[in-house]
Amino acid sequence: MSDLRIFSYLPNPRIWKATIAARLCGVDVEVRGSSPKELQSWLWDFDAHRLSSDELARSGDTTTGKVGFSGTLHKTRAFIEAHPFGTVPAAFSPDGKTGIFESNSIMRAVARLGEKRFPLYGRDAYEAARVDSFLDASLVFARDSQIYLLSLISGTVTTEIHSRMRDGFKVYLGGINQSLLPNRDFLVGNSITIADICFVAELALFSNEKARPGELIKKGLEPILHDGIDAECPLAFAHFARLTKHAAFAADLEPYLKKIESSRAAHTDR
Repeated sequence: MSDLRIFSYLPNPRIWKATIAARLCGVDVEVRGSSPKELQSWLWDFDAHRLSSDELARSGDTTTGKVGFSGTLHKTRAFIEAHPFGTVPAAFSPDGKTGIFESNSIMRAVARLGEKRFPLYGRDAYEAARVDSFLDASLVFARDSQIYLLSLISGTVTTEIHSRMRDGFKVYLGGINQSLLPNRDFLVGNSITIADICFVAELALFSNEKARPGELIKKGLEPILHDGIDAECPLAFAHFARLTKHAAFAADLEPYLKKIESSRAAHTDR
């Protein structure tokens, strides 16, 4: 039996916060899920699974999809009790009774479960609090990036959304860059923490902007991840590049980032 089970749409860089942490500290994490569109035919539950045609017809566990989803979703009463906001990613304790929601909290749970093997949450109360500071700062960036990326997908991006995201990106990446001065290898302490993991996962997710340049061109907007952006926050981008090659990160991130670059190249060649 796994130490933690996660149900989510896939692929999802935000659940990789937990899987990366799990590799580093020896926690057994099980991931279940499928693409956002296919989750409409899944039972949202601790025992999440794809429903057969007969099960879909009989299912009384239905609700209307929210942000990022449309149509009818099938959520059990136990799922709603464990996850009162009804969102994914959704994590569960091994007995399925305790729900953990929001990707940073799921990652924290993994770090706590494996703290004796690897101090991902810092080596004392002060380092732990500093880690939390980075995680809290990431929430504003994450919220803005979700709005921005969904607007690119739906073709509804506006100058206002783009401007807010551009400003938020500069603040977040600027803070990360400053934190790595002078010559620091990690955001907190002398080894990888969940602050580093969170940063890498959020920037990987934001890299999806590269795959949708057409929507920005239509609106006369410049990509935030434009050529030369690395020079504006060199330490932050170098930190990202270095960690994506780390064995604990690469299993999730390398195929994902390669696919984004391939999509970007395809748009460029048109």
